[in-house]
Amino acid sequence: MNITMRNTWFIAAGAALLLASCGSKDVSRSTGQAFNNPKWGGFANPKYKGQETGPGLVLIEGGAFNMGSTEADLAYDNNNVERTVTVHSFYMDETEVSNHLYREYVYWLAKTFVSYPEVYQRALPDTLCWRQKLSFNEPFVDYYFRHPAYKDYPVVGVNWRQATEFAAWRTDRVNEMILDREGIVKYDIVSDAQDDNNFNLRAYLAGQYSFLNKGKKPLRDYSKKKKKDGKRYQVLLEDGILLPDYRLPTESEWEYAAQANIGETEFDNINQKKIYSWTDYTIRIKDGNEKDRGKIRMNVMRGKGDYMGIAGGQLNDAGDVTTPVFSYWPNEYGLYNMSGNVSEWVMDVYRPLSLEDMNDFMPFRGNKYQTVVLDQYGYIEQKDSLGRLIFRDVTKAENAERRNYKESDNIGFKDEESYNSGEMTYEYGITSLINNKARVFKGGAWNDRVYWASPGTRRFLDENQSTMSLGFRCAMIRVGAPVGNSKKKYNGLPSSGIDKKTKRRR
Repeated sequence: MNITMRNTWFIAAGAALLLASCGSKDVSRSTGQAFNNPKWGGFANPKYKGQETGPGLVLIEGGAFNMGSTEADLAYDNNNVERTVTVHSFYMDETEVSNHLYREYVYWLAKTFVSYPEVYQRALPDTLCWRQKLSFNEPFVDYYFRHPAYKDYPVVGVNWRQATEFAAWRTDRVNEMILDREGIVKYDIVSDAQDDNNFNLRAYLAGQYSFLNKGKKPLRDYSKKKKKDGKRYQVLLEDGILLPDYRLPTESEWEYAAQANIGETEFDNINQKKIYSWTDYTIRIKDGNEKDRGKIRMNVMRGKGDYMGIAGGQLNDAGDVTTPVFSYWPNEYGLYNMSGNVSEWVMDVYRPLSLEDMNDFMPFRGNKYQTVVLDQYGYIEQKDSLGRLIFRDVTKAENAERRNYKESDNIGFKDEESYNSGEMTYEYGITSLINNKARVFKGGAWNDRVYWASPGTRRFLDENQSTMSLGFRCAMIRVGAPVGNSKKKYNGLPSSGIDKKTKRRR
């Protein structure tokens, strides 16, 4: 190599290293080679502005809080003693899921799974949940779910399993909308969504779809030298276009969102522990304008037999049963009815000693780890009859070298171990209904006394059962920076992790 060529090489290499050291998004900090360039193999580095807020969701910035009861333990359950935990940032539905939104779901099931009508039947809410032996509730049995007068009221009669299936369906529908909106895929639900050909996010990411129509705005495949050859219609997780799963919130997430301690902190201390979802010790508005003063903030039973107050004047909460999901005033996070209207399912399996068994970061009981089924050659098996990937429980054998878990089912971790060793820490004869199908629900309802409106209270019900006062709302994890997509800084650095002046990474 002559001197001129060598100097040219050093200049080029130095320029590449300079770009890499400055944190350029177009050049690798590891190799100095360019991203998004067919010359260097076409390894992509797509532009990512942050996670978009999915339909119906509100961002809940995570943090530490004191989880547990703030009221006296009137039931003497001793099942939610205060302890400090931390939750990651997440999104939560602004309101409870309404009858109209749930009807959209069952309508889609009926129209899509024409060969499997049992799927539609299985998803229908139990309208007979309104019946009581000494009450005339037949009008609610007949009209509450389907009549347009109740379309914006929270859906009830939905068990935990049905709520979980709704969240999974919502994940698929939102992401197919995003693919169509971005012009990558041209989706026609009338022709494309029949039986096992309906869009399923996990199956799509696994490359199980060939029937989707190509859109007008494909992604660029940089591994192809010519742009016309590099049209990519398969979106990858690495592209950052698709949203994570909708799901039920965990108990810790729900309680954190209900407390909404914004504005109650100073020097990393929470100055006032809320009893309800607002800062006050009463359920009536004491301050504010004269028009609202004295009004009740939520839909609960104020006293024995008093569900909505006296007619002819100012009704208490104007709701004898449920009320529309946007009723009353939202809490500091912008969430409606976190203290009343209907109680809400969360993901957790109930244990009375959760306060002792839980981790202090993202506490949750209910993990059951699975993996997708592969054929003998290591490829993903075909989808099931509903268009979903087939999963199986992980085994101890395949996790022999793993330290963090061995078994698939961790629902009874620690708890069942103590039972099997004869050291059960709660009385089995008294709490015989507690098993791995007992799911936690939170918050007060229209037929509850005010005590249950406190976020720290907790109750449980079998996952296959439902009531006329129990509904749900969905949540979604916040991926990446916990502070959202704004330019808000933490530790002196922007959420992107790179300071533009110093080029210093956090």
